[in-house]
Amino acid sequence: QVQLVESGGGLGQPGGSLRLSCAVSGSRLGYDVIGWFRQAPGKEREGFACISGDAVSTNYADSVYGRFRISRDNAKNMVYLQMNALNPDETAVYYCAAGTVCSGSPTPYDYWGQGTQVTVSS
Repeated sequence: QVQLVESGGGLGQPGGSLRLSCAVSGSRLGYDVIGWFRQAPGKEREGFACISGDAVSTNYADSVYGRFRISRDNAKNMVYLQMNALNPDETAVYYCAAGTVCSGSPTPYDYWGQGTQVTVSS
């Protein structure tokens, strides 16, 4: 079992920045990959960033490439998401998830956090 808890959501300004954190605990055997997803009301859950267990590999969706950065500190069992140049369309509930393969699809991810709300508005 893997437990994940997101934090750091809230209100962000258009063009501004927010940093999300994901605390990971429990047995991660086989589930070292951490992905970030978001889901806006009435829309499908979108995967947009993931990182390998050793932090060597990262992948980003085109929609966030160059603006968001995923990182992890395995000594602290934490994964971070730095979000820059936010726009109002990115208002959503943001989730971190533990999975077996770095992917934008939710399929390889078996463990999910409860989500944290991010609202981008002036």
